[in-house]
Amino acid sequence: MDNLVSEGINLMVFGMGFVAVFLTLLVFAVTVMTKVLAKVAPEQPPQPAKAKAKAAPAAGAGNNDELIAVMTAAVHKHRSN
Repeated sequence: MDNLVSEGINLMVFGMGFVAVFLTLLVFAVTVMTKVLAKVAPEQPPQPAKAKAKAAPAAGAGNNDELIAVMTAAVHKHRSN
C-alpha cells in the first residue's frame, strides 16, 4: 500500500512538472513570435474612410409600426410563458 501511494505521488509530481514546463515554453514561444511578427509585418495605421454615396433606404423601412407590433407581441408571448 505504501508503494502504491508513493508511485501516485511520483506520477502527480512528474505530471504537474511537465505541464508547468510546457506552459512556460509556450509563453516564451508566443512572446518570441509576437516580437518577430511585429518586425516583419508592422501594423498599418488606419486609413481615413472615403466619402460614400448615401445608401438607399432598406426595403420595408417605412413599415416600422408593423415591426414594432410584431416585436411587442413576441416579447409579451415570451414573458407570459
